Amino acid sequence: MAVQTIDIKKSFPFSLEKLFAHMSEHENLASLFAPMKVVRVRNGDTERNGVGSVRQLGLPLPLAAPFEETVTAFETEKLIEYRISRGSPLRNHHGCMRFSGDDNSAQLHYTISFEGKFPGVAAIIKPVLQQGINRGLNRLKL
Repeated sequence: MAVQTIDIKKSFPFSLEKLFAHMSEHENLASLFAPMKVVRVRNGDTERNGVGSVRQLGLPLPLAAPFEETVTAFETEKLIEYRISRGSPLRNHHGCMRFSGDDNSAQLHYTISFEGKFPGVAAIIKPVLQQGINRGLNRLKL
């Protein structure tokens, strides 16, 4: 099955500190993945949003099963990596947010790669996910 990749680069007119603080809070990701709901399941091993922290994402539909993502790498104001750790029609999922900037502006390089558990599912999910993330990032106001 083919690996699907989403690659988004975006600049923001606010500080790196503000961008990272916002993007590292699990609950704030609901605006990126709307209409999905995002709920914290577990804090990280040493930091609230750090390695080992888990969030649950799910569509507000009766038959839509939620899935979980676990943070696998975390460097303050530099990097957040995560993977789907439970549920989902995807496999080999890897998300990576790289941050750069200063007190006046910030940049985000966000990549996600994944495969589907069933033929064709990843190709269907990719454009929906990419459009939703772009829409959420374009609306981000801090």
